Order: sequence, then structure tokens, then C-alpha cells
Amino acid sequence: MFRNLGALGLFFLAILDSSPLPTFGGPDILTAILAASHRNPWYEYAAVATVGSVIGALLTFRVARRAGSAYLHGKFGNRKLDAILSFFHKWGTSALAASTAVPFPFPTSVFFGAAGASNYGLGRFLTVVTICRAARYGIIAIVADHYGRHFIRALPAEPVLGLVAAVRGSHLQLDHRWNCGQ
Repeated sequence: MFRNLGALGLFFLAILDSSPLPTFGGPDILTAILAASHRNPWYEYAAVATVGSVIGALLTFRVARRAGSAYLHGKFGNRKLDAILSFFHKWGTSALAASTAVPFPFPTSVFFGAAGASNYGLGRFLTVVTICRAARYGIIAIVADHYGRHFIRALPAEPVLGLVAAVRGSHLQLDHRWNCGQ
């Protein structure tokens, strides 16, 4: 569905991805598919994904800032939240940058919420998220643009479903280990 909408679909998917609603790497996959199609320049898709992602991150940040840690406790539970906030307080910008730049099988919105609830500076937050997401989507788009049709041919007939299943499976495994304390 989002693929048929092109850059506009990518924009809205990137907003959703940075909110507490998981898309399981949807903007990464869609950026690669669109850049590989060569309909528009690769940098257009990287920029659209970055802007959408920053808007979604800002919305999550603002909600968490207004609601405070009560919002996070209700969303993620006390034990998880204490560990996340402890990690965020210890590593701060580094934790935010790593979670934003690298596609971990862990919701980045948790760190966006932790930043908002922790009174992290808005200017610093927007700078880190923008730089890291621009680098992430830029690299994805450049690689997909370079390999073009070879990239598209390498994908299975239903690439999104396969990738979603793989990412979701790894996410569930990590969540299980997190909850079991392993």
C-alpha cells in the first residue's frame, strides 16, 4: 500500500515508525525499494524518510514530556521502564544516537519517550535524531540506488511480509529474554 503512494507513503510510514506504533523496519524497507526503483533521485527518498521520522519522534517526545514518566510506566511497565531510564540517564545522547541510527529490533520510540520524560533538551534531541536518521536513510538509499534492479530482483515475491516476520521474530525473542532476565 505505502509503496504505491511513493514518497508520500514513505513520509507517513516514517511518522508512524517513530511513534509507539511499530512498523518493524517499514521505512527502511520502503526507502530501499523506492530508491532502487529509480523513479526519483535516492536523496529525495532519504530526505522524505528523515523528515517523517523526525516529525514522529518529535510527537513521541512531546507526549512523553507532557505526560512524564507516568506515560512511560503505563506503556512499558515498571521493571522495563526503570532499566530503560537508567540506561538512558547513564548514556544519554549516545543511547539516543545509537537507537536512532542503527535499526535494532527494539522500538526506538522508547528512547524518544525516555528523552521527553527525562527533560532532555529539545534542540539537542532534534539535532541528534535528524543527523542520525539522515545518515541511516541516506546510506540505505545510496546502497539501494547503486544496486538498483539487482536489489529488487533479490527480494522475494512478498518481501515486506518476510522481513516483517523475521524482524518480529527477533523482537519477540529479545522481548522474551528481557522479561526473563536472561
